[in-house]
Amino acid sequence: MGKHYSAREMIEKLISFDTVSCNSNLALIDFVADYLAGHGIDSTRVFNEDKTKANLYATVGPLKEGGVVLSGHTDVVPVEGQPWDTDPFTVVEKDGKLYGRGTSDMKSFSAIALSKVPEMIDKGVSAPIHFALSYDEEVGCIGAPSMIDEIAANLPAPRAVIVGEPTMMDIVSAHKGIITLTTKVIGREAHSSLVEDGVSAVMVGAELIAYLGGMMAENKARSSVDCPFFPPYTTLTCGVVQGGTAGNILARECNFVWDVRHIPEDDPMSFVDRFIAHCNDDVLPRLREIAPEASIVTEVKSNVPALRPEDSGEAEMLVRAITGQNTAHAVSYAAEAGQFQQAGFSTVICGPGSIGVAHQPNEYIDIAQVTASEDFISLLIDRLTK
Repeated sequence: MGKHYSAREMIEKLISFDTVSCNSNLALIDFVADYLAGHGIDSTRVFNEDKTKANLYATVGPLKEGGVVLSGHTDVVPVEGQPWDTDPFTVVEKDGKLYGRGTSDMKSFSAIALSKVPEMIDKGVSAPIHFALSYDEEVGCIGAPSMIDEIAANLPAPRAVIVGEPTMMDIVSAHKGIITLTTKVIGREAHSSLVEDGVSAVMVGAELIAYLGGMMAENKARSSVDCPFFPPYTTLTCGVVQGGTAGNILARECNFVWDVRHIPEDDPMSFVDRFIAHCNDDVLPRLREIAPEASIVTEVKSNVPALRPEDSGEAEMLVRAITGQNTAHAVSYAAEAGQFQQAGFSTVICGPGSIGVAHQPNEYIDIAQVTASEDFISLLIDRLTK
């Protein structure tokens, strides 16, 4: 007989693995695989190219159509530089809350579901429950697609996918998509007093970042009050800028990272194409009058589709039946839900915890949310047992 964990014990175990996205998640994946094997459940790892990280999927119950996928990512965001009051990778209880990196976003959902494996087995689910644990969600949902492809190819078609991102157990039927990009500007170095002898890549970078802001302002101006997202339009933001050698040197190079977080109705590539056309047609010719070697190169690093509301979708209807909720919400963050939906799966988001404390120092989940999620999984098991 395999080892039994309470929900709290499994949360503590998963949080103890330092799976910040820059690190390997294999220790966590190996633990989950061993835990499932102890209950007679086989699992499949889907590795990244250098086999330093892996997704995992596994099935409890019969291999037949009509099951439910419970999806969660195993990576967490960094803690470096944040003023934590406790060890981020050790769960600490205080005032009805469990503190730790990933308690809300989003190891608790997976931990609670995993703790229910003995219940799934004991009750004898007649429709399968599939676990789907991914890597590198926090850096662009990079890991999930290869696992989704294998699930589509190798498992009987499930009726629904539930992604356990923190929603306070509310139903979320839509999320924005996101494209992340890098732009590299090459200019020409010169003394900062001789601005006509060189091209400051940093100044050009600042101009291009302002152009992104202008496109976002246009989107805001034409936004609709009926849009369910907040903010109710496609945003374009720059999060990282690097460049320059010294204050008195026109910078040769500038690199910046930016993203387009788009509402489902917008084509994100239209903004990317417009930006690149502006660089090529309006900016580069001016730069090359001084520096023929000047260049501006933009690369797409990740592209996560939006989750669109489904008309009477199986996933939403299932979660409505379990929770008794009659409304669904939209969120502005992106998740692997859109990737599952793009692959043809009916998908919804519903999980414990608040996105408002995600990525923050002293991240926590209310114990009441843990209990609510436990009840939800037990009700799901009961529905799949009947």
